[in-house]
Amino acid sequence: MASAVPSAMDRPHFIGIGGAGMSGIAKILAMRGARVSGSDAKDSATAAALRSLGVTVHVGHAAEHLADDADAVVVSSAIRDDNPELAAARGRGVPVVHRSDALASLMDGFRPIAVAGTHGKTTTTSMLAVALSELGLDPSYAIGGDLSEPGTNAHHGTGEIFVAEADESDRSFHKYAPEVAIVLNVELDHHANYASLEEVFESFETFVGRIRPGGTLVVDTDHPGAAELAGRVAGREGLNVVTVGEREGADVRIARITPRGTTSEVSVVAGGTETVFTVSVPGRHYAHNAVAALAAATALGVPADDMGRALGAYTGVRRRLQLKGEAKGVQVIDSYAHHPTEIAADLEAIRGHADGGRILVVFQPHLFSRTQQLADEMGQAIALADASVVLDIYPAREDPVPGVTSALIVDAAAARGADVRAVHGMETVPEVVAGMAAPGDLVLTMGAGDVTDLGPRILARLQD
Repeated sequence: MASAVPSAMDRPHFIGIGGAGMSGIAKILAMRGARVSGSDAKDSATAAALRSLGVTVHVGHAAEHLADDADAVVVSSAIRDDNPELAAARGRGVPVVHRSDALASLMDGFRPIAVAGTHGKTTTTSMLAVALSELGLDPSYAIGGDLSEPGTNAHHGTGEIFVAEADESDRSFHKYAPEVAIVLNVELDHHANYASLEEVFESFETFVGRIRPGGTLVVDTDHPGAAELAGRVAGREGLNVVTVGEREGADVRIARITPRGTTSEVSVVAGGTETVFTVSVPGRHYAHNAVAALAAATALGVPADDMGRALGAYTGVRRRLQLKGEAKGVQVIDSYAHHPTEIAADLEAIRGHADGGRILVVFQPHLFSRTQQLADEMGQAIALADASVVLDIYPAREDPVPGVTSALIVDAAAARGADVRAVHGMETVPEVVAGMAAPGDLVLTMGAGDVTDLGPRILARLQD
């Protein structure tokens, strides 16, 4: 059981500090002058970035890593009860604070924008952070991924706006009290924590109920789940609902999305006024993310034209269709997509960028529970590629489930006529891909685990 957040976290210790959400909070606290320490299972570029801010980062978990004067220990839902540092904190009576409570406390005194949804949270949060920074508003932000520019996932700004990614996976977004909330979509995911889609809706309704009186909910009603949520919360006292999307009747209506190479020109109409701007990443779903960001910013008083121009400064998030390089005429692109909807959306986006070449996917399923529930849908999604390689399941925080393997996805894709094969052992993937790829092809590494590490290795093998 987590403790209440201490009135001041001057000497916090983070268990699992290298995680995307944890590292962002640690960075902001360090920027605010706290003496931060933490530990992670392995060293990383994130650990190096934290050390550059004066954070003490230990590799591995041990009771002695917890400093004698630590005044709080911050954990995420991924930290197990038998972690030695957590046990040491409880034995010494050091308050144990959940990551979401720590982030909520950081937003006190600001005008928060919280970005929620089953997909697109990191991208939309990043678009807001970059565009508001471009306008000189210097927002604080905490994002679940690193921006291409300025290359970090968190910042302590001097402005009044705080932009945060709101994670529904463990219901931690119930802790936030935003002035503006975005809900991009609502689907069943995180099966270890939600038994049904109805439970997911109830969780999002609770999140919406946390919006400050007089605040705004921005919801993309082109997505059926988000549209249903909007209907469920319509009429709540003190809540302004702003709908966005391509459908007639949306408050912020997307009039057209025009692909222009690897970018899109987007036209939106709100209150009879048209705003045209450029999104510097391909794909219809990224255009929708940008329009949601624009609507949220205008709810805080940022002029739509200014926000539209500033959104053009967004160049992407690491692992969101990130170009890793090119060798022998083959481009290698990395994607964080791990849910069937995300996989299909990224394949649709990249298809328009393939210039006639084939799309070859290297997919790593993420979590046994997700694979157990969505293997057929994952197979259907990767069948959209010209050929696919499916790796073993990345377990993250989960233990294996008997009978649940990546073969379920391979079989589902093969049943739809896909060219798909299973590969066991990441060390063999570069050789397999090199044997498949030809000049003009695109190789897309996909998944939320360590499949991202394969990009440079595939490029090196292609270059041989």
